[in-house]
Amino acid sequence: MESDWILVNALVKARRDSFKSPKPDAVRVLVFDVLTEVNRREGYSNLLLPSALAASTLDLRDRGFATELLYGTIRMQGRHDYILSQVFDRPIDEVDPGIVDICRLGVHQLFEMRVATHAAVSATVELARKAIGESKASYVNAILRKVSAQELSHWLAPAQETTDDISRLAIIHSHPEWIVSAYFDLLKDLHKVEAELIANNTPAQPTLVSWPGLSTQEDLIELGGVATTYSPYGAKVDSPPASIELIRHRLAGVQDEGSQLVAHIFSLAARDSERVLDLCAGPGGKAALLSSIARQAGHTFIANEVSEARAALVKKVVKGAEVWVGDGRQVKEHGESFDAVLADVPCTGLGALRRRPEVRWRRTLQDLRELTELQSELVEGALSVLRAGGIFGYATCSPHYAETSAQVKAVLKKHPELEQIDITSYLPENLEGATRDGALSLWASVHNTDSMYLALFRKKMD
Repeated sequence: MESDWILVNALVKARRDSFKSPKPDAVRVLVFDVLTEVNRREGYSNLLLPSALAASTLDLRDRGFATELLYGTIRMQGRHDYILSQVFDRPIDEVDPGIVDICRLGVHQLFEMRVATHAAVSATVELARKAIGESKASYVNAILRKVSAQELSHWLAPAQETTDDISRLAIIHSHPEWIVSAYFDLLKDLHKVEAELIANNTPAQPTLVSWPGLSTQEDLIELGGVATTYSPYGAKVDSPPASIELIRHRLAGVQDEGSQLVAHIFSLAARDSERVLDLCAGPGGKAALLSSIARQAGHTFIANEVSEARAALVKKVVKGAEVWVGDGRQVKEHGESFDAVLADVPCTGLGALRRRPEVRWRRTLQDLRELTELQSELVEGALSVLRAGGIFGYATCSPHYAETSAQVKAVLKKHPELEQIDITSYLPENLEGATRDGALSLWASVHNTDSMYLALFRKKMD
């Protein structure tokens, strides 16, 4: 009965306020526009938001607010939807998409940000009035007032009482159940799984990478960066990377430490390789570092990328190294061979959920099946151009068993001419708990990096 009165009073107030012109603040309008592109048109938040902010006149504080609100809402929208489903008067998939997205933004402000309850509700309703109209805004107002009348613990109580660990953690930590289940398969420990889910919901600090011959880790530290824990090339910063001169002039890059480690370890294993191929090079993070290392050693580096747009990005950072545009599965058609090949294959991206929040809601088990087939075919492409005695690196930005350990077993079974190289001797001395069956296996919760995977192989001499 009390909740009904809340709805009635909210609707009355909304009708009274509707005579005023809506005055939403610019930051929430920007976030809603980007969220709509991400959720309704499959845009990528890490590409759309920086572009939108660059075109705006928002100050540094508002830019920070927009970043926290957008990425946070996307990460936590599974949990937000669980809460909203208890309040909506119909199934959530039958509610107007604009209402759903605006309510998600409101719930995130109420329970995940340092926004006063009154401000969270009123500012979100003003956004709704402008973006989706008065009548829908009245409904948003009623919903958010009802949600705000209770603490977060009230709304999550039914989930907390769920005895199934996978279902409970999926709701509480806002992940699809199939991803939680995949973590259980690998980690086999409730507390480790929960730690990884929490890490996925923790924003990653920007990490820079120096490119040998163009910049050094010391250069990044002098700019105020803090040296990365494991990578000899990186530094973490608090300032926006786009404001740093070395980045703007493409003398250094932005790259997660886990990705840096994959390139670093592969380069150590392939240090004597005169011809190196990066088979799946786009958008160019590892290619930039590997090409710099190869150039310093006087070796030849070639990058291959199937997408012309991504190949164009690679060309900008490999400083004159050759870039092929083509399907890695047919790379043999170039008629060239290599002493070392890295295949950083397309994958589910489950290892980068901190930085790509929408991935968790887009990937499905069907995607996994299709991707593992593609991965196997790319391995064949890589091996078709690998010389005897050469080094092959298989990398993914995913810890999923099907994309990592299962692929390694399949490769070894199909190719007796290969032997797996135990990666331990190439690891930094302070990097612990980072191997799985002789391969590199990083975890966000343990190493504060993306959960990268790298297996190394050597092709036996004929």
